[in-house]
Amino acid sequence: MVHNPETIQECIEHARQRLYQVAAQYPELWHPEVIRQSMVLDELINEYNNATRGRTYSKQLKS
Repeated sequence: MVHNPETIQECIEHARQRLYQVAAQYPELWHPEVIRQSMVLDELINEYNNATRGRTYSKQLKS
């Protein structure tokens, strides 16, 4: 699943807000739901980094 960085940024913001909500609901940071949502956010951040790294690399090749 490849999205453009702008789309991924929107997903990251939604996932971050969801993490805040889950953390407020389950104050223990080791609660499985908090960990699960944190992992979702991590994956999106990794996807964003990969998408932007690819753009940077292709720009460098064109130079």
